[in-house]
Amino acid sequence: MSARTTYSLRRRLLVLLLAPLLLVAALALLDTYREASATANTVSDRVLAGSALAIAERVVVAEDGSLEVDIPYVALEMLTSSAQDRVFYRIDGPPGTFVTGYESLPSVGKRAGEDMSFFDDRFRGEPIRLAVLERSASSGLQAIPFRVIVAETTIARTQLTNALLLRSAIRLGIMLLAAAAIVWIAVSASLAPLYRMRAAISRRSPDDLSPIEEPVPREVGSLVDTMNTFMRRLDSALQSLKHFTGNASHQLRTPLSIIRTQLALAERAKTLDGALAATKVADASVADAERILAQLLLLARIDSDRGVGEPVDLSALARDITADRVPKARAAGVDLGFEGEDCVKARVDGLLVREMLGNLIDNAIEYAGTGAEATVRVYAADGAAILEVEDTGPGIPEPQRHGARHRFQRGAETKGGMGLGLAIVEEIATLFSGTLTLAEGPSGQGLKAQIRFPKVATTDPTTTP
Repeated sequence: MSARTTYSLRRRLLVLLLAPLLLVAALALLDTYREASATANTVSDRVLAGSALAIAERVVVAEDGSLEVDIPYVALEMLTSSAQDRVFYRIDGPPGTFVTGYESLPSVGKRAGEDMSFFDDRFRGEPIRLAVLERSASSGLQAIPFRVIVAETTIARTQLTNALLLRSAIRLGIMLLAAAAIVWIAVSASLAPLYRMRAAISRRSPDDLSPIEEPVPREVGSLVDTMNTFMRRLDSALQSLKHFTGNASHQLRTPLSIIRTQLALAERAKTLDGALAATKVADASVADAERILAQLLLLARIDSDRGVGEPVDLSALARDITADRVPKARAAGVDLGFEGEDCVKARVDGLLVREMLGNLIDNAIEYAGTGAEATVRVYAADGAAILEVEDTGPGIPEPQRHGARHRFQRGAETKGGMGLGLAIVEEIATLFSGTLTLAEGPSGQGLKAQIRFPKVATTDPTTTP
């Protein structure tokens, strides 16, 4: 497992979805307990109130002015339950007067504004629920106030509360399990495309860098697109490496063989002149191998470049390159010159364009012949930035011009070289949306190589001096 694999997406989704459900379930269970407790109290309080009212109806004033009460059996019978709750009562007369019942039962007054009040208390070490009712008994001459207190233990209430809570908990638990199952199925179904994509990738050959075509959700689509882009870039880099190694092994074989042969001849030479002649040939082959390697490295860079350039002044660039090649042209007997407008800009890579133009000028110097003329031009026309290298040499016959653009293709009249010059020129031009055209010179002889790039306006705010 990768060191960066720090958590499971499935587990995280399940936790994030189920944890709130459990929290809601706990809050719902707490609210259910409150409701169950309130329901049990409401039901039991009504019975307790009925018992207190039944007793209050039997309180009368005796002939001597005292209060008498005949406790009706039904008043206490209605409080009996299968929970074996115990029932207590107390009747008080005017303040400070005890009439009958359990004298040690807590005596509390009803709340103001209520006809009957209910309280929770303890009696004989047990929790009880009390109903307090205050009334008056009339003797004909006066009304004598009295208080009826009826209490019962809370066993039945607790059992009813627990029964209601248990039923609600069971229903809630079933709903929670169903929700968890639904969440599990939904998460598994949502992650299934990722597992299918993983399986499809794991079945691939290491050499298979084709795009992933497995259908995935939109949320993962950008990730797959990024992976496909990366694989295309990787495939392009691998192909460039294969081309480079293949081309290098093919093109360097000949100069390396010559070098070894000449060194062997120098070793066996019997005279100093013979040894020097062999080493001179070997040195020329080394220079040839250097040129080959430089060109191959340039091709590798072109293959890996994504064509992102910046505004470059082609006029200044071409003027500098032309000036650098004048000594070489003079040594070859070629009259090299420059004609150009000022500040003609195109969005290119300056280093690659320098190599491209250098190749064109070198070709003109090498193949135009002694006494020929070569001219480098830069100008703008029809919204394009144009580079031209024209010479008055033998040129390239029209049937051979198309093949001369390909790598390692040389014209029939060409001596030496690798056949990479024009191929490099076209590939660099294409990389920056340019086009290469090969044609005869205006006088019908020689060769004119023209490259057209999209021109960058001088008022473009993104241009640089």
